[in-house]
Amino acid sequence: MEHTVTASRAARHLSDLLNQVQDKSSSFVITRNGKEVARLTSAPRRPKATLRRLVEELLAKRTGDPGFADDLERIQAEQPTLDDDPWAS
Repeated sequence: MEHTVTASRAARHLSDLLNQVQDKSSSFVITRNGKEVARLTSAPRRPKATLRRLVEELLAKRTGDPGFADDLERIQAEQPTLDDDPWAS
């Protein structure tokens, strides 16, 4: 339900107004000199975060790098090889 309150009343009773918005899903039109200047309503509720949702979002945004496997093979080929016995002097 939407209610109208003056700016001075809203300032004096902000905590109470916030409780009504949170607990009773009320909303308020705040006026000054009889003109609407603001609205106080509940924030949009976000869906609960879950691991499944995170994975789905990450997979949806994933972009592959077609050259990634080639880069790994090149890096591996450039690595120096060790002797059979690294402790031999």
